[in-house]
Amino acid sequence: MSQSVTPLLERRLEHQIDRATDAAAEMLRALGLPIDDVDMAETPRRLVQAYAELLSPEPFEMTTFPNSEGYDEMVLVRDIPVRSLCEHHMLPFVGVAHVGYLPADRIVGLSKLARTVDHFARRVQTQERLTSQVADHLRHQLAPHGVGVVIEAEHTCMSVRGARAEGASTVTARLLGRLREDPATRAEFLALTREQGGRS
Repeated sequence: MSQSVTPLLERRLEHQIDRATDAAAEMLRALGLPIDDVDMAETPRRLVQAYAELLSPEPFEMTTFPNSEGYDEMVLVRDIPVRSLCEHHMLPFVGVAHVGYLPADRIVGLSKLARTVDHFARRVQTQERLTSQVADHLRHQLAPHGVGVVIEAEHTCMSVRGARAEGASTVTARLLGRLREDPATRAEFLALTREQGGRS
């Protein structure tokens, strides 16, 4: 990005924050909240900044390496933190993801599995779509023999309102390649996600 473009983008982003802050203030005022009081004077901007943070994916490079050792067993990272926003109520859902794959010609830096989850979580989501997006992205980037993603999360749209089912968790899974087609490999992956250290 050139030096001359950066200030323009910064002004545009600031303008968007200002517009969103005005809209947030109007919404809170319409709900009867005393946003003109000193204690809540900055609440609309804080609300907008919180949402902006939750909805801003951080760019990263999907670093992969040749599988020079010919490693052909499961690679699994468990308990990756998940924080996203339900697209139906704009309330958070929070939990963990277990992400694994069976390497073929390429392997990936392990931190990139967590970054992939975070990247797709930083937008309004459904848990089902998030699970599929992570798995499909890894399949596209690595062309592995198989990919598995399991996400367990608590949805505040269900725990603090509506059914008020506090503590209830939702589990979604997306299995591709041998993790879907081979019963033994599928069972191995699912068993590893449930071992001590996982939430299930």
